[in-house]
Amino acid sequence: MCGVFGIYAPGEPVARLTYFGIYALQHRGQESAGIVSADERHGLTWQRNMGLVSQVFDEQTISSLEGDLAIGHTRYSTSGSSTVAHAQPLFAPSLFGPLAMAHNGNLVNIEALRKDIGEPSNRDASCTDSELALRSIVQAPGRSWTEKVAHAMARMDGAYCLVMLTPSQLIACRDPMGVRPLCLGRYRDGWVVASESCALETIGAEFVREVDPGELITIDASGVHSQRPVEARPRALCVFEFIYFARPDSNIAGRSVYDARYEMGRTLAREHPVEADLVIAIPDSATAAAAGYAAESGLPFREGLIKNRYIGRTFIQPHQSQRTGSVQLKFNALPSVLAGKRVVVVDDSIVRGTTTPPTVALIRKAGAREVHLRVTAPPMTDPCYLGIDVATKSQLIAARLTVPEIAREVGADSLGYLSLDGLYQSVGAASLDPDGRRALCSGCFTGNYPVQISTGDERLIAAGAR
Repeated sequence: MCGVFGIYAPGEPVARLTYFGIYALQHRGQESAGIVSADERHGLTWQRNMGLVSQVFDEQTISSLEGDLAIGHTRYSTSGSSTVAHAQPLFAPSLFGPLAMAHNGNLVNIEALRKDIGEPSNRDASCTDSELALRSIVQAPGRSWTEKVAHAMARMDGAYCLVMLTPSQLIACRDPMGVRPLCLGRYRDGWVVASESCALETIGAEFVREVDPGELITIDASGVHSQRPVEARPRALCVFEFIYFARPDSNIAGRSVYDARYEMGRTLAREHPVEADLVIAIPDSATAAAAGYAAESGLPFREGLIKNRYIGRTFIQPHQSQRTGSVQLKFNALPSVLAGKRVVVVDDSIVRGTTTPPTVALIRKAGAREVHLRVTAPPMTDPCYLGIDVATKSQLIAARLTVPEIAREVGADSLGYLSLDGLYQSVGAASLDPDGRRALCSGCFTGNYPVQISTGDERLIAAGAR
C-alpha cells in the first residue's frame, strides 16, 4: 500500500497540487502524511505528521511549502511501528545536498542492504526498509543522483516505487517486477508521477503512460529522462491492486480497475451460483463486483449496508483491535431491504476472518433469512512479503480452516471464493506479460512468490514500514 506523488511544474502551486494528489491517494494509507517542496533558492521545505491528509495540512501549512517541485506520501505501515518517526517523506544529507524520498513497497533483502552501507545487523534495529533504501542511495557510488539511484536499484530486492526530490530534480523509479503501480502524467508545462491515475485526474493532469518495471526517470528543467539500469525480470504486479487496494476509477496496466472488479463479480456468479432474492455489497471496494454478480445472475442489486463515510478502510488499520472495533462503527444495515430475504453478500476478500462475522451478524440482525457470502478473491493461504500487513500464516483464516469451516466460523449459510483462474480471466490482458505469461503476483493465494523469501519462525524478515 502507501501512496506516492511527485510533481515538477515551474510557476505552479506545486505544494497545493501535491496536497490534492495525496488526498486522492488517501485510500492507500491513513496513518501519516507528508509533503516536501523544493527549489534551488529555498532548498527543501517539509511538513509531515500522523493522521489523514486533511488533518496534517491546513492553508497556512500549504502556503509555507514553496518551490517548483514537490513530493508527497500517505503511509500504511506493514510490519514497522506506526509512529511519526516513520512518517514520510524521509530525508538525508549528502555531498550533493539534501535528498527527500517517499517509498511504496516492501524490500526483502534487509541484511544485504545493511552490509552494503556498513551497518551491523544488530544496530539501529528500528530502521525501516525505507530508511535503508534512502541510506543505500546516499552512500552509493556515482557522479550524480541518477547514477546513485541506478546503483542502489541493482542492490534492492522486493517491491519498491520511489519518488525522490532534490532542489532541482524529481526522480522516480519502479522495481524490475513492477509489483506496485506508478504512472507518469503531464501537467501543463510540467510532469507528475503518482501511484495511481486517479491522482492525475484529481489535479487535471493528463495520463501519459505507466512507469515501466525497472525504469528510472529524472525530471528537471530539461524535461523527462528515462533509463533502465536493472535487468528486466518476469512481471509480478500485485493482484490485490485490482481486488482491493486501488481506487475503482484508476487504470492499472491498461485495465480499468472498475471493469476488472465488475468482471470478477460476473465470473464469481458463474462459478458460485445460489438461489437468492437479491445481491448486496460490502461497500465500497466490493460494490463493482456485486453489480457484476447481480448482472450475471439476474438477481436485483440493492444497497443493504450503508457505510459511514468518515470511517477509514478497516483492512489497513495499523492494529487488529482497531480493525475489529471499526466494523461496529462502519456499517448500518437496512432492515427494509434485508428482512425476510435470501441475500448474496459480495466482499472483496477474507484475510484474518475477524471483521466478517460481525458484518454477517449485522445483516442477520436486520432480518436476512439466509446469508450467502461470495468473495472476489481466492482463499488467502499465505503471507504477503511485499506490502500487506500479514506477517504470519497463522493469522490467515484460510490457512487454518476449509471453506465449509470458514462459512460456519463467519456465520454464513454458504461461502464461495473466486478461483485463481477466474481472477486472472477477470483482470484480462493486464494479467499477462507481452509473451502471454501470467504477470501478476498471487503469492498470498499460492505460496509462489516472485522473489526468494527467507523467513524465521514464520515471521516476515523485511521488517520495514511504509
